Amino acid sequence: MRLVLAGTPDVAVPALDALLASRHEVVAVLTRPDAVAGRGRKQVASPVAQRARDLGLPVLQPVRPRGEEFLAELRALEPDACPVVAYGALVPRAALDVPRFGWLNLHFSLLPAWRGAAPVQRSIMAGDEVTGACVFELEEGLDTGPVYSRITEPVGPGDTAGDLLGRLAVRGAEQLVAVLDAIQDGTATKLAQSGEGVSLAPKISVEEARIDWATTAVQIDRHVRGCTPDPGSWTTFRGERFKVGPVTPVADEVPAGRIVVEKKRVLVGTGAGAVALDRVQPAGKRSMGATDWARGIRPEPEEEFV
Repeated sequence: MRLVLAGTPDVAVPALDALLASRHEVVAVLTRPDAVAGRGRKQVASPVAQRARDLGLPVLQPVRPRGEEFLAELRALEPDACPVVAYGALVPRAALDVPRFGWLNLHFSLLPAWRGAAPVQRSIMAGDEVTGACVFELEEGLDTGPVYSRITEPVGPGDTAGDLLGRLAVRGAEQLVAVLDAIQDGTATKLAQSGEGVSLAPKISVEEARIDWATTAVQIDRHVRGCTPDPGSWTTFRGERFKVGPVTPVADEVPAGRIVVEKKRVLVGTGAGAVALDRVQPAGKRSMGATDWARGIRPEPEEEFV
């Protein structure tokens, strides 16, 4: 089949590579426009755009995938199907109608759970022990279409969102190819999503990533892992933003937010228990081990994160 892959971040690159290695033909990619990033505020192409350009593939980057110019380009490519992996924009009906087999979205949750932009992050933050990925037919609704295939993946006690997404991206890429093979062979089936068990996974804002030290150590551990690596969990120390990497819940009882420096551990109190810090990133500095930070800064007795 002739394919146009729609995807933007790193997590979509394994799918592009798997499709290129399959029996299908990737004729172009659709991705978000180049964006300003980094301290130099330079225009940077998405990981999918960079990979496609390295391979010599045509790259479509409409601001919104609904303009007549884009629709004309899409029709001219004559795709049989458009696989989607974290594209990042709503696809209008006019575009959905172009490929004869539709748009097939690889979504990293067990739908109808965690519909939205941050399913893996929300799953970890909620304490799910199992998540997975679904390939479903894209509709105009938010992740509501019928499901072709689903796989499950355990959530490890130390998994960050980055860890889990990395595994699901690879397994999901294989799953997406298998669904496209089945569609071409005429053996694919799809099942409507249940109306029960629906939950939403909106993008995590920077403000939401702030740590609430009044919650429990277990909740803070899930929160930090769900926000790692993006957008990154944070607190404030001496009036400046202070990033916190993965933590380990411990049984010690310490007042919420209080910093306790030991010889081999840096603890922070929570609403129930405490957490041991692993890596931290003070404002304007690089990431470092928590004990190295504490040795250099020497927090005052009873000093706290806020």
